[in-house]
Amino acid sequence: MTSDADTDRPLSAARYPDALRRRLAAELATARDRTQALTDAVDDAELMQQHSPLMSPLHWDVAHIANMEDFWLVRRATPGETASPGVREDIDHLYDAFTNPRSGRPELPLLDPVEARAYGATVRERALQILEEAGTDGRALLDDGFVFGMIAQHEQQHVETMLATHQLRQGPRALRADPPPTSSQARDLIGSEVFHPAGTFTMGTDAGGPDVYALDNERPAHRVEVAAFHLDAAPVTNAEFARFVDDGGYSRRELWSDAGWEHITGEGWSAPMTWENVDGAWYRTSFGEREAISGVADQPVLHVCFHEALAYATWAGKRLPTEVEWEYAARFDPTTGSTRRFPWGDDDPSPERANLDGRHLQPAPVGAYPDGASPLGVHQLIGDVWEWCDSGFEGYPGFAPFPYKEYSEVFFGGDFRMLRGSSFGVGAVNARTTFRNWDLPIRRQIFSGFRCARSAEHA
Repeated sequence: MTSDADTDRPLSAARYPDALRRRLAAELATARDRTQALTDAVDDAELMQQHSPLMSPLHWDVAHIANMEDFWLVRRATPGETASPGVREDIDHLYDAFTNPRSGRPELPLLDPVEARAYGATVRERALQILEEAGTDGRALLDDGFVFGMIAQHEQQHVETMLATHQLRQGPRALRADPPPTSSQARDLIGSEVFHPAGTFTMGTDAGGPDVYALDNERPAHRVEVAAFHLDAAPVTNAEFARFVDDGGYSRRELWSDAGWEHITGEGWSAPMTWENVDGAWYRTSFGEREAISGVADQPVLHVCFHEALAYATWAGKRLPTEVEWEYAARFDPTTGSTRRFPWGDDDPSPERANLDGRHLQPAPVGAYPDGASPLGVHQLIGDVWEWCDSGFEGYPGFAPFPYKEYSEVFFGGDFRMLRGSSFGVGAVNARTTFRNWDLPIRRQIFSGFRCARSAEHA
């Protein structure tokens, strides 16, 4: 959490406009409401349990969220100062995500749930007081309210992580939500492809652009040429993936990369996470409740890793899209030649366009959001499931870390694979076509799915 972006300089803050302050306060409140809903759903004893070595105990997330807000807002956003005292500077080392791997966090002398909640409440009170007086003052951190948006996004990212922890916990279901909308287009979309002609578009975004809370790895905007390709009109569904499984997909060596085969055989995987075969029929467990795959056949498949997605694509005679192809499909309008913010245009996400904010706690059937489709007819590029792309994680040309290197730069060049599009658990403030998520290719506790692509010359 060290800052290398702020320097001592004379400050003359111009307070944020009322509309911006209201929006920032609302984003912070929305994120906190989701945090409280997920943590209030279980008792304090369970908040301190570690449900998987891949995940933190939930009370660690609660205090880490507060510590991040303490570090960046309380200490660094005070008008007229470059830094001010924090609420709990003595615990920074306990809640540094970069230096404390998840598997070892239960062994740390952490705040208990009552203390963690109280810390979060105190920090939030201070942050809202600062927001009342904050404004653009010569520090990039405060331009357009960036730091407040960054903190809201950070909490929403941990909300999705906590949601994944709920998925891994044992015991009766603790979370409930309304079912997703139905679809009348699933039959037409499943298995169909959309041709994308070659073109040039603007990938990424800039500081001061329409998405002012875009993070450093989304910047800068740059022009990219894209060769023609075909892209599935919808994510791969449970029914489609079940056919791959039933065709021996997990036992056919020729479908897997060397790394993928080594991993699935070492782990003994034979189906997606939470799937089990009962008397010849497939079932999945969703937040503690077992349900037949046949009842959610048209939903995008969930909890598959990159290796599983790649093996399916090979089985289907296709490949995974690159990150460039995915963003091109999600943003480029070939009719006007313009690059849009979202598949549907420039307006923010709404419940009619995308499955976000955990409002349904599961993907919706493909085709359930026709108002969110791209100009060429690609559906559900935003929401429902993160989509694996066959690209590594690197900085864009001209990349500059902001506000700290540990958010993105230290991860460049590793074994990571990109995920695009947001899942049903993502907060709308994070849901952007430029947003870049990354994870190791073996990870599948995340809300990940995929769609396939095919090069046009193979048509």
